[in-house]
Amino acid sequence: MSVSGLCEICESATVEDSCKRCGRLVCEKHYDRETGLCTDCLAELGGRPTDDGEKRDYPDGVDEYQF
Repeated sequence: MSVSGLCEICESATVEDSCKRCGRLVCEKHYDRETGLCTDCLAELGGRPTDDGEKRDYPDGVDEYQF
């Protein structure tokens, strides 16, 4: 992809790619080539998705929170 400008996350490195989910233009450091997502979207989704596509199995009454 041919884009120019500064990363929308760190605002200091040159843009390399754009996120498939949110469309942000991001540098190589803030882009995961395997998933095509920026680091912010990966964090929102709980990290890398599982290979088998199944949801995580939590005990009853337990959720995952990120602060």
